[in-house]
Order: sequence, then C-alpha cells, then structure tokens
Amino acid sequence: MLRLRDVSKNFGATQALDAANLQVKRGEIVALLGPTGCGKTTALRVLAGFERPDSGCVEIDGTKVAGEATWTAPDRRRVGMVFQDYALFPHLDVAANVGFGLSRRERRGQRVQEVLELVGLGDLGHRFPDELSGGQQQRVALARALAPKPAVVLLDEPWGAVDPLLRGTLRDEVAAILRETGVTALLVTHDREDAFSVADRIALMRDGRIVQTGVPEQLYFAPADRWCAEFAGAANLVHGRRDGEHVVTPVGSFPAAQNGSEPEVDVLVRPELVGLEPDGGGPAEIVDRTFLGHDVLYRVRLPDGTDLWSQRPSNEQVPLGARVNVRVHDGPVVVFPS
Repeated sequence: MLRLRDVSKNFGATQALDAANLQVKRGEIVALLGPTGCGKTTALRVLAGFERPDSGCVEIDGTKVAGEATWTAPDRRRVGMVFQDYALFPHLDVAANVGFGLSRRERRGQRVQEVLELVGLGDLGHRFPDELSGGQQQRVALARALAPKPAVVLLDEPWGAVDPLLRGTLRDEVAAILRETGVTALLVTHDREDAFSVADRIALMRDGRIVQTGVPEQLYFAPADRWCAEFAGAANLVHGRRDGEHVVTPVGSFPAAQNGSEPEVDVLVRPELVGLEPDGGGPAEIVDRTFLGHDVLYRVRLPDGTDLWSQRPSNEQVPLGARVNVRVHDGPVVVFPS
C-alpha cells in the first residue's frame, strides 16, 4: 500500500534521507521509530507530498506518486494526515473541521456524521475545538483524516503533547479506531512505548536509513546491531569470551548461536531477565535502586566492578546496599562483537 524505494533527500549539506526503503502492507499499522534528527519526519513529508525527494520513488496503493519525473500533488495522493498539534481550525465547529477536505455534496451527506460516530463524537459536531478536551481534539483530527476515505493515514508524533496520564488511553483509542476501519497507517514517533504498543511492525531509523524492520518482539529481543539493541530498550551488554559453542561471562554461560569467530564478545541481557537473590554473603551488591510502582530498577555491582541493571516486580524489593546472588533467567540473548 505504501512504499519508499531508495529515497534520498538533502537540505543543503544535511542529508535527511539516505536511500531509505520502507514498505507498509495494506491494513498494517507501522511505526517509523527513531531518535530526533534521524529523518523520520522528512520521510513522512515526502510520503505526504510536502517535500520532493532528490532521488528514489514513492508509491501509494501501487501508483508512483514521486520520483523519476513523476509528481502527484499532496491533495491527489489519498493521504490523510494527523499532526502533532492537531491543526484544527478554531473558527470552525467540529463538523466543519471534519468535513473540510470533502466536496460540498459529501459535506451535505452522511459522511461527516459517520466518522464522528466512528470516533465517539457523534453528538459533539456543533462544538468548537476550544470546548473540547485534548483527547477529543485528537479524535476530531483523526476523523478529519479518515473522512475522505484515504488510502493511507500518516500520524506525526500524535501523542507528543499529551499528558502522560492520558497517553496510554489515547493510544489505545486511536489504534482501535484505525483497526476498525482497516486503514493503512504509518505512525512517526521517537517514543518506544508508543511504537511497541500500537504498531504491527516497526521500522527503526537512524541517520536517514531504515536499519531494522520487524514486529516489536524482534526489535527488542533480536536487534540487528548494538545501536538497535540500546535504542529498543534498557540493555546490559556483558563482556564475555567464546568457549566452543558458548560464551562465558561473569553472570553465566550462554549459547553463542550466532556465527562468528571473535574471541571477545558482548552478550545482550535485558534487565527483566536479571534475577536477584538476597544473600548476606552474595558476591554482588545493590548500589542503586529506583522504585517505579509496578517495578523496581536496580543497579547491581559484580565483584569485577561490572554494573548490571535488573528490573524486578515491586513485590520482590531488595534494599539498597544488600548483598545478592545474580541469576540470569532463561530468555533470548544476542551476541555482538566487542
């Protein structure tokens, strides 16, 4: 439904996109995830038609809309946009905002009321944006994007300005609406939790290129490289040495399933796999702890000075300064060259 093929875009001496490739299947919700400045917003603007690529091509629903002497204007691409600030017209009521991109005949029909019902605002069409909560404004913006029956909906950091206490609820609402309509959607975000909780697949972006694509579990447990591992979540990279088919580390021996001959390697161990057993004579010490409510995050110092992060349920609390035994629970591990 949506495809970038070797798309590059420069702004003066700055290369925002570097032969970027992305494919979104019909009906998928894909998150374009990456740090600030990686090029993800430029990719969104190229898809929407707000920027022309310097090279490569863009396809929407099998039709080339940019590249190789081809250019389709933004209003003819069948793309709906949801902006971070919602971009609602303050002088228009909700119904007029939603119907803004429709023809006069469509505005007089039932389409506006249909999408308002879809987003749970069926009785608020007469209100103005400043009379709505932030969550309601976001649903108006989504209804406006869906009203023309687009091929693709693009969402640009849609929860960036939302109160953290409401963020999860709004994410769930928007994801449910998108899935109910079956529309293809691309979400641009720098927030891992947004991407992991909403997307069917994630495209991880760095320095203008897509460096890994997969379901959330793949990015978290099977990252393509060290950078992907650390961006996808908190990571312990424990130094070890190869010994046959295993890697020996200060916290145990792990199968080295990946091909490689480097004797010195690092093993990725996620904090939730690091278990703690209080023991007055244990070799490791709790040197820092952060209570997070549902979890507690510990920094554990091993005898050789190595620090590990351990994330445990809050019903397994261990006091600061306690001596412990460390055990890594069974789970996927990845080996990287040191």
